[in-house]
This record gives sequence, structure tokens and C-alpha cells, in this order.
Amino acid sequence: MPKPPVDHFETQTITIDPKQQPVRIDKFVTERLPKISRNRIQNGLKKGTILVDGKQVKANYLVNPGEVISIQIPRYRPEGEEYVIAQDIPLDVRYEDEHLMVIHKPAGMVVHPAPGHRDGTLVNALKFYLGREDIPTLEGNDDSRAGLVHRIDKDTSGLLLVAKSAEVMTHLAKQFFDHSIDRVYQAICWGEPDPPADTIEAHLGRDEKNRQKYRVFADPEEKHKHAITHYETLEGLYYVSLLQLKLETGRTHQIRVHMQSIGHPLFNDARYGGDRIVKGTIYSKYRIFAERCFELCPRQALHAKSIAFTHPVTGERMSFDSDLPEDMQTMLDRWRNYATSKRQNDTLT
Repeated sequence: MPKPPVDHFETQTITIDPKQQPVRIDKFVTERLPKISRNRIQNGLKKGTILVDGKQVKANYLVNPGEVISIQIPRYRPEGEEYVIAQDIPLDVRYEDEHLMVIHKPAGMVVHPAPGHRDGTLVNALKFYLGREDIPTLEGNDDSRAGLVHRIDKDTSGLLLVAKSAEVMTHLAKQFFDHSIDRVYQAICWGEPDPPADTIEAHLGRDEKNRQKYRVFADPEEKHKHAITHYETLEGLYYVSLLQLKLETGRTHQIRVHMQSIGHPLFNDARYGGDRIVKGTIYSKYRIFAERCFELCPRQALHAKSIAFTHPVTGERMSFDSDLPEDMQTMLDRWRNYATSKRQNDTLT
């Protein structure tokens, strides 16, 4: 029976584990992608559709720890299967060249299609904006994550990197693997952390009682992910604080779970307990004030503020920064006014 027609080519990437022993690349890729025959992999190496760190190698090449293998393979459209549709959704593009894009994602926008969010996502918008189907994907991902090198949560705002080619995707993925991409977030949390600057190092995994949540595991198992977050208090405002956070790892919900684990959940983070009054007084006037702040910022107060990386083609170190979005800034200003008034009252008393 003939194969269905090729719909487009997709690129998968494999980052080789730091402990990987030397092994022939054709054997290594066959073991990682068992649905692709070894003969096809050897042909791909000859044709240059399988690259190591962007360079062509022979089938007997021995892989090394930390290398990134990119594999371009044909994507067939099974009968009845629908791929991500292109949608004319406005994008806030902060930088673009022929190789990559830096996009500012607003809070409320889902990054890629998933059950319950089949359209209206950033990837739907990218499909339309770029006007083509051959947008690369990382290893193990499909058309629904085209172009994405990393992700941020639906209700988190901020900057995202998008790759336009397999080679650029490979190089950026390696930078993430090597921790040479710098990402800085700003957040508003409940309370004033003590110490005001510190590093949180704790393993994360899914909460067995609620699969929509993650939690810290004191006795981690192999399935739990090592996670490191560095935080610094930029401004203490009595019952909330403005924080700057730098990720050393990029785990799902990492900042949100780490801050909850030390007793300072992010403001209005419904999933991790920040959508109630965690710190403050019992007076009704304060309660009304806090509830008004919930209305001003109706999502977790987390913003991917800046990103810095080395351009995969030019070698230039590039950095981009974004201001706090209006909802977080307005709410922060209200807390500043509240803190100023409280300090004046404390001085008088």
C-alpha cells in the first residue's frame, strides 16, 4: 500500500546526555527513534538531513555528550488528521530577522494547541504570520509546537524565542541545555521573603492528588526534576513584594511552585494558593483593598521580563527587555501607595 503524500518536513532534535558513552550516530539515532529504519537514518546522514551541531557527519561518527543532533524527516498526513491551522492573530514582535523572532506574549494567550485549546494560540498565529508549514520542532514534539524553543504559562506574560529553521532551533536548544541563555522574570509575591535574596533548589514533580499541579519533593525519585531558582527582592511593600527571579533550570511552573514552597505564593496564583489574602490585617478596609487588587490583576503576577542569548548565525550576544504589563504595573502602584500610607501612619504612631 503506497504511503500518503508528504505534507511537509519536520525537524526533531536530540540533545545528547552528559553521561552518554561514545556510540555510532546511526545506532544512537535508531535507538532513540525506533520508528525510523537504520537504512533511512544512514541515507539521511549521506544527504545531510541529519546534522550534529549543525554539521554533516558520517554514519560511523561517535556521538559526544552535549552535542545536539537535528533530524529532518518527512511528515505524512494520515487520513482525517488535521494539523495546526493558521490564524490571523496579532503578534507583538519585538525583534525579527531571517533566522529567529523575539515575541512578547500577553497574559491569557496559550502558547501552543492542547486539549481544550485547539486554536487561538501563539503557534496558530505563527503559522499565519510566517506563511509556511516547514517551521521546525524540537525532538518529541509535533506540529502543535512549531518554532517554539521554550514556553511560558498561559497566564504569564513576557518574552519568547521562536526559531525559523532547524539549524537555529538546534543551536538555541543547545544554549538552553548549556544554561547560556539568561532569562529574568519579575513577579509580585505575598509577603516579604526572608532572606530578601536567596537560591531555591528543590526537585519538582506532579502532585499525585491533582495532576494539574506540581509540588516540591523532599525525597525525590528519578522522575522528579531538579530545579534551581534565584530570587532577589527589588521592593518590599509590607504584605507583598516585587521580586526579580532568574531561572537556572526551566521546569513547568517552576517559579510558581518554588515561591509557594517557601511560603510566598505569587499574587493571585489560583493554582498555588495566591488567590486569597495570604498576608495582611484582619480589617475590612484592607480586605476590600486586596480584593480590588485581585480585580486589577486577574492572573498570577508573573512576567518574563528579559532574555539574552547568542545569535546562532551571527554569534552576536543579544538581549531584550520588556516593561511590566499594565495589569501588574497598576496593581503594583496601588500597593506602593498603600505601603507609603502605612509607613506614614506607623511614623505618626
